[in-house]
Amino acid sequence: MYDKDTRTMMTERLRLRPFELSDANSVSELCNNFKIYKSTLTLPYPYPIESAVSWISTHAENFDNDRIYEFAITDKDSGILYGAIGLSHHKANRNGEVAYWIGEEFWNKGYGTEALTAVIDFAFTHKNYHKIWARYFESNPASGRMMQKVGMTYEGKQIDHVFKENRLETLILYGMINRS
Repeated sequence: MYDKDTRTMMTERLRLRPFELSDANSVSELCNNFKIYKSTLTLPYPYPIESAVSWISTHAENFDNDRIYEFAITDKDSGILYGAIGLSHHKANRNGEVAYWIGEEFWNKGYGTEALTAVIDFAFTHKNYHKIWARYFESNPASGRMMQKVGMTYEGKQIDHVFKENRLETLILYGMINRS
């Protein structure tokens, strides 16, 4: 599933690949959406193309140094960009956090679940993680359902942990241990 030379993963419908600077305009268009902003920890809003260029320009070095692995979630055949999924790498603890966003027009099609499944395999099979974990805003239960679908289990809450849009948000934590 994972090709080390191209840093690419193929699934039934998706190609997860490194972002390219040519993706910046699509990233900006997809992320310049208040619904995505309000459900993510770090995306700015509005999301100018300069933010996309700056973000993408960090990916190769982060990947090379085993800090963060960022993948563009694209259609396997057409190459259309659906979203992004990233995995941090905490080497000392053999774990990492997975985070993702999907463009609104592509919600409810299973792309996020398919990408998350591939990244979990990447973490456990190719990077020797012991655990992956993720968190979502309590106000975004769809993200939690996605985590449940791939077999992650509930680990707890960080109550009123993030102040965003003039209100406190609770984060729900999920995780998965590599049992193989």
